[in-house]
Amino acid sequence: MAATAVRLTIHGRVQGVGYRAFVADQAERLGLSGWVRNRRDGAVEAVVAGEEATVEDFIARCRQGPRAAIVSGVASEPWDDPLPDGFKVLPTA
Repeated sequence: MAATAVRLTIHGRVQGVGYRAFVADQAERLGLSGWVRNRRDGAVEAVVAGEEATVEDFIARCRQGPRAAIVSGVASEPWDDPLPDGFKVLPTA
């Protein structure tokens, strides 16, 4: 399988509901590298890299989110910049 990296922008009620912790947990469970952070516009942004099928599984999980979240949309685009080893929760941008 081919490796892929994507940048996700997640909209809805995704801040103040444990969404970043959920994303980090899911990425770590799936063995993905990357990062997640809140954005000042109320969205959550995440970049993940891994096997294509695993990344697709991760995106599906992001569409559900944790119990308290209400995800209204997940936009995805290719990512070409380097990523850290493992998965990080970054400060709000």
